[in-house]
Amino acid sequence: MADAIAIGRAQRCPLLNYSDSSGRMTAQARRFAAFVVITSLTLAFQSTAAGIGGAGARSSLRILFIGNSYTSVNDLPNVFAQLAKSGGHAVENGVAAPGGWTLFAHARSAETLNKLKSSKWDVVVLQEQSQVPASEQARTQAMYPAVRLLVRQIEEGGATPILFLTWAHREGWPESGLIGYEATQARITEGYLRIAQELGVSVAPVGDAWLMATKEHPDLELWQGDGSHPTEQGSYLAACVFYATIFRQRPEGLSYRGRLPKKAASVLQSTAANVVLKDPKRWNLR
Repeated sequence: MADAIAIGRAQRCPLLNYSDSSGRMTAQARRFAAFVVITSLTLAFQSTAAGIGGAGARSSLRILFIGNSYTSVNDLPNVFAQLAKSGGHAVENGVAAPGGWTLFAHARSAETLNKLKSSKWDVVVLQEQSQVPASEQARTQAMYPAVRLLVRQIEEGGATPILFLTWAHREGWPESGLIGYEATQARITEGYLRIAQELGVSVAPVGDAWLMATKEHPDLELWQGDGSHPTEQGSYLAACVFYATIFRQRPEGLSYRGRLPKKAASVLQSTAANVVLKDPKRWNLR
């Protein structure tokens, strides 16, 4: 219908002759009609492929990762960029991820705020310290105020914010009464989703993909020996979750797998796709 309307409007243009004396469409008119159709299809394709931050409509997607060692260990931003490249997406990264930092610290950091404003980012990822989202007090007093401030600045700069929902420690958080990994993960997920719903922000559910992977494939090694930081498998799973979240595409079959065995990479790709894309509304993916 849009194509017909566009052509109909163009027919009123006196500079184009649309039919000859016999009423047949002229070559000039056919070329113009073809141009309109091709242009419309191109715009439709770009809209469909764009995903978060207009990825499909740009030559390169610019992403700033704000977090701590959960982001910097194994260079997650670069793993994601390489994975995206193997899927035909060009990505440029920026990183602000000092070890142990909270989002409250980032919101008060001139260096982080300057980095946020120094470039035209398409997407900005926000990763909280690993235990803060599991604590009601820490959420309300530190995490949520920081997220509100950072999201406002991100959106004012024209970028799309994404919350990096992280995984729980392997042994949970017994010091705070959270016994076991699954109970702690449930609290972390709740903490991220609550602020995501309030602000209408998308979530990259790495922690929930981590939970599924540990249940369905207990032979995977996602945590390092400290029971907190990710192994290369863990970071690769996170990258696959970001791929599905940002591009709205399943990462299965992508050639980049770092140093992982093909079978392990395949399992992690499928797990990420299933968690993110089975119920995208849960993660505020529109």
